[in-house]
Amino acid sequence: MTRLTRAAAVVCSFALVNSLNAQRGGGDWMTEGYDVQRSSWVRADGKISPESMAKPGFEFLWKVKVPGQGRAAGAITPPVLFDFYIGYRGFRALGFVGSGANSILGLDIDLARTEWTKNLGPVGAGGTGPCPGGMTSGVTRPTSTGFPPAFAGRGAGRGTPAKSGVGEPHAGAITIRNTPPPPPTPPPPPASRRNAPAPNPFGRSPQFLAAVGSDGRLHMMYVSNGDEPNPAIAFLPANAHARGLAVFENTAYAATVNGCGGVADGVWALDIESKKVNQWKAANPVVGSFGYAVGPEGAIYVSSGSEIVELEERTLAQKSAHKAGGKLSSSPLVFDFKGRTLIAAVSADGKLVVADGASMGGPAVAESAAVAAPGTGALASWQDAAGTRWILAPTTNGIGAWKLVENGGSLAFETGWKSREMVSPLAPAIINGVVFAIAGGNRSARATVYALDGLTGKELWNSGNTITGMVRTGGLAGGGTRVYAGGTDGTQYAFGFPIEH
Repeated sequence: MTRLTRAAAVVCSFALVNSLNAQRGGGDWMTEGYDVQRSSWVRADGKISPESMAKPGFEFLWKVKVPGQGRAAGAITPPVLFDFYIGYRGFRALGFVGSGANSILGLDIDLARTEWTKNLGPVGAGGTGPCPGGMTSGVTRPTSTGFPPAFAGRGAGRGTPAKSGVGEPHAGAITIRNTPPPPPTPPPPPASRRNAPAPNPFGRSPQFLAAVGSDGRLHMMYVSNGDEPNPAIAFLPANAHARGLAVFENTAYAATVNGCGGVADGVWALDIESKKVNQWKAANPVVGSFGYAVGPEGAIYVSSGSEIVELEERTLAQKSAHKAGGKLSSSPLVFDFKGRTLIAAVSADGKLVVADGASMGGPAVAESAAVAAPGTGALASWQDAAGTRWILAPTTNGIGAWKLVENGGSLAFETGWKSREMVSPLAPAIINGVVFAIAGGNRSARATVYALDGLTGKELWNSGNTITGMVRTGGLAGGGTRVYAGGTDGTQYAFGFPIEH
């Protein structure tokens, strides 16, 4: 190859990477609730926006039956995404779906083609609603704890970094880094993790996927083929009901709930290098869909009884606790409000409660009337281009959106909008200003996905009769111009803008 030919090839590669970046959008869905703050907020996307959703084009793309979805209804997890993987076969978009049957399905999400399947061993004891057995927590990719920029603009390309060079075996080739748009506020001191990018989406190290099977062991697999370079690590007791598996700073975390397998409710941390396990035992049941949430500096927040408990990173030593007015029902939600780290949760009677991470032992900094559906398990949150912070939750018959506002130094909730009526709504996801909500359905009404304008709640699109059954666990995942929903019959559905193959 001549020097001129090599130069032309490099230029063509740059152009291809930039073109694909522009089409895809920002940040991969890395773990349950998108990030460890459990915000369910994808800040940018190359195609999804309120304007594009108001026009024809967004549609049903494909469905895939996940093999052996397990004995418990709805036991498939929302996919974890690797939207721009570069391997020996070129540019690919991958998704990874977990199953209650202790299995994982790796998909090419552009082509709905199975890349690999992996079984983590026999399903252990269980089979009831509270203790379903099998793999109960979703799969996850190692991520970071820092807040991404609050508003990344529309169609700005990826929010994840890339580097040049050639990766290790199974890691694939490496792309050229796109400079992300600057955050709207000055960055904090260098020692802070705030606004930190995810550590490894296109790094030189091999890319991993993590999962915990019914035997309680942590499996670290190559995203390319599901192979494990090292033996699984003992983490949780067998047959525990795990929630919220996440990996950051070389440590894996999970919550255990419902006393399954004789295991006390609590939070567990595994140092992947030393294989040391720490445990925090809760005095009251741990509640919520995601088990816990993580602050930008690594603090762990968990809803237990009537308290939001703050734990130290890795050691899980209890630091403090916020005492709510009554029992809680949701996992915590962590978000930034004008430079303050705030933690929100829902009480069992539907009140939104917000604590200040800097003074957890103090009174709530904001509290609403009973607005969310009783027993709500998770919240979602986003910030619009004007800097308004939105909190979203299921109501008894739809989705509600509230603004968190500051008046005279005090915080309060203002009603933003309420959606159209929905049957058994679950917590929504937000992609580039569009709220995707899902009505889980019941025996007489099938599940339906809705796209709503994030500022007004106006319906922009719905999935009609595409989903043939109900959706009960996991809810939605999205990014890379697509949204995903998993039915109780083990079918994974994808909706989005078609791309040329």
